[in-house]
Amino acid sequence: MTTTDGSPPAIHPARPDDPPGSLLPGTEEYAEDPRHYGIEHGDPWPEDVPHGQNDMHWRYEADPRGARRAELRIAACWSVTLLCGIGLAWVYVAGGQAQVEGALLGAAFFGLGTGFVLWARDLLPGHDVIASRGGLTHVSSEDDRRLVVQSLGRGLEPMARRPFLAKMLGGVLTVFGIGLAFPLASLGPRVEGQFAVTPWGRGTRAVSEDGTPVKPGDIEANGVLTVFPDTGEYLGSPAMAQSAVLLINLAFAPFEVLPGREDWHIGAVGGGNCVVGFSKICTHAGCPVSLYDWSSHLLVCPCHQSTFKVIEDCKPVFGPAPRNLPQLPLAVDSAGYIVSRSDFNEPVGPGYWNRPIRTNPFTGKAVRYS
Repeated sequence: MTTTDGSPPAIHPARPDDPPGSLLPGTEEYAEDPRHYGIEHGDPWPEDVPHGQNDMHWRYEADPRGARRAELRIAACWSVTLLCGIGLAWVYVAGGQAQVEGALLGAAFFGLGTGFVLWARDLLPGHDVIASRGGLTHVSSEDDRRLVVQSLGRGLEPMARRPFLAKMLGGVLTVFGIGLAFPLASLGPRVEGQFAVTPWGRGTRAVSEDGTPVKPGDIEANGVLTVFPDTGEYLGSPAMAQSAVLLINLAFAPFEVLPGREDWHIGAVGGGNCVVGFSKICTHAGCPVSLYDWSSHLLVCPCHQSTFKVIEDCKPVFGPAPRNLPQLPLAVDSAGYIVSRSDFNEPVGPGYWNRPIRTNPFTGKAVRYS
């Protein structure tokens, strides 16, 4: 039998005399204990277990100079990681270059991983041993379990003998970690309260995707139309994306008007031309809610099938959406075009942890949007 590097393992006689749990990894007695190979105290040596095994053998066990050279090879690999971490930070500060940054990251992780592989191969116990299979009904005793715990810890002591590598690794990880932290600045500026408001405001006209102002008569009975605030801003901007509103002509449907919202819709409820507006941004994951079934007055999000009952304040009746779609207060200006009375009274889209606090007008208590 040979070890993983081709050298013969150290030969030690089996000694079952020591009490269980009294041997420490790294000692000669530990390697000689037959109970590490599934052999009980006083039992004969099984035929399926070779003699002369030693699970504490490592590659440079008898070669201090070789062990020192192995340390230096590992340090060289980790030095590559250290230099790549410094280079990553410098490239980013200098303006950034995706290909160079990717190459530095790849080289840094390669050096780090290679160092770990060399450490495991050259300086840690790496010899496979064969233990007794025992009977199929064999149940490990408490002593056997303690010995297994000792065996699992046999690599800790060799690692503790390498303070140079431990210090080197600490420095490398610190510098490399700092280098990795630099790209966090690319996440962009803090949005603060930008998610809580939209460009809709008092008297803001509603326009279609091509910028045409919309009148109530432009929406057929039981029809829908997506509109945006007429601010002149590019429709692809984040602010306009979260401002999308779906205008719905409810025709003769019995729309439920909540207290304080008596003038948020256009036309008489059930009068054949009642127009309401709700945010088009799903409160689950921010997908555009656009599938309207006029016969059931259900509005469906195509992403995860969240379903909202329009005539009941667009409350969710199916799917993962946690709350109603916010309603936009509507009015008609002197020219007959649809305008907003104000912005939404709550943030649109999915919930987030720092949604602003408001006061419930019915209870007077401060609540967080959810």
